[in-house]
Amino acid sequence: QLQLVESGGGLVQPGGSLRLSCAASRVTLDYYVIAWFRQAPGKEREGVSCISSSGASTTYADSVKGRFTISRDNAKKTVYLQMNSLKPEDTAVYYCAARSYYGCSTRPDDYVYRGQGTQVTVSS
Repeated sequence: QLQLVESGGGLVQPGGSLRLSCAASRVTLDYYVIAWFRQAPGKEREGVSCISSSGASTTYADSVKGRFTISRDNAKKTVYLQMNSLKPEDTAVYYCAARSYYGCSTRPDDYVYRGQGTQVTVSS
């Protein structure tokens, strides 16, 4: 069974950068679409970005376009989310999630597997 573990979160000043990692254990990531979601206190979970199993296709929420970049290294069983020009409104717990057989979706419930999350705080 696929297990996902996020890392790379932390405290960063506005305008700074972080790179999140989503590492898979036990099985290969080759056949899975991977998405990043985030949830801020008192808000619904929001789809941030998604990458196809091959890495050829990516999607981004309007709020992060031009600032965030998703990528994957299937050999390392890891998906990355490079976050630049961070803003206070990016503060949230970030989760990665996986699904197979289908393409990207912005609905969290469409994903079968999910990690525990990593906290990102953007504050001066």
